Amino acid sequence: MALATLTNYMTPTGREEPWRFTPLNRLAGLHDPQVSLRDRISLEPLDIPVGVSVTIEDAEAFPSLSETSDQIVIRVREGASKLLLLTIESNAEIREPIFLKREVLDLSPEVSRVQINAGANSHAIIVIENSGEGVFAEEIEFNLASGANIKFITLQEWSSRAVHVARHHAIVARDASFTSFVITVGGSLVRILPTVEYTGPGSTAELFGLYFATDGQHLEHRVHIDHDVPGAKSRVNYKGALNGDSARTVWIGDVFIKAAAQGTDTYELNRNLLLSHGARADSVPNLEIETGDIVGAGHASTTGRFDDEQLFYLMSRGIPAEQARRLVIRGFFSEIVSKLNLESIEVRIMERIDNELAEVIA
Repeated sequence: MALATLTNYMTPTGREEPWRFTPLNRLAGLHDPQVSLRDRISLEPLDIPVGVSVTIEDAEAFPSLSETSDQIVIRVREGASKLLLLTIESNAEIREPIFLKREVLDLSPEVSRVQINAGANSHAIIVIENSGEGVFAEEIEFNLASGANIKFITLQEWSSRAVHVARHHAIVARDASFTSFVITVGGSLVRILPTVEYTGPGSTAELFGLYFATDGQHLEHRVHIDHDVPGAKSRVNYKGALNGDSARTVWIGDVFIKAAAQGTDTYELNRNLLLSHGARADSVPNLEIETGDIVGAGHASTTGRFDDEQLFYLMSRGIPAEQARRLVIRGFFSEIVSKLNLESIEVRIMERIDNELAEVIA
């Protein structure tokens, strides 16, 4: 497959559909070919279990596995000379999570590529932790062989000045299962594209997301699922809360069921909770179907204010107002957090949310 190059690169103007919600002036030049990008792999593996290898490779030896028209991803592919390659052996059952950590402490724009190959019938949990004050663009590609089962958790715990743009693309083979959790609770601007394609029947993808935007933050998640084979399944569930007059979130959910994808079963859901009058959440679910021979297809989106009836119910039972408000918001997120099934991560995320809530309630 021929990759797009900067010779035909068109700088986004904000009038294009994929960019119409994104404040380009806050991207710190990641989209602008006149701005140089540092070529660096800042991800660092922690303890690597038996059955897993992590190496740094020449990017040219590992061409991208998928097509893209996203201009920043094109810049990542052109600018990254090295690639972090994580490989899970066939039939390996990795019981402990595989942790990779990134802590960026300066605002020099940089790019990075990652490929994750899961062998046939392998099982693993991969956790990527992002923190610091970086300006960062990345592409992570997952290649799941037949029968592989991968859970991917990515934590965006950036500090207030960070800019993070990323594409997470999963290729899911026959009878394989890919589950992702995108947790975004920090950063000035975060724009993440979780995308999925299938290459064999019986494949499944579940995409979960949680985000909390405070005053001045722009958090954007654009999901795209391409059903191109029969008998595949997808589920999408993203939840967000917003507080602050300039808090802004964008969620786009695109599901494309092509003519060859008979027996597809898909559903996508996005819910947003507004905690202040000036906050704005854009939610756009899209479903395109080219065949009537499917198991099911649907989508839903809700955006609403804090539920005063729930608050009143708790207060009528003697719970103070501040604690009741905290419980309602924690309950809103618990559906997503409880599915992580990693206690240390669950506690950490809820503590971060509690810190945000402390400012909301104060």
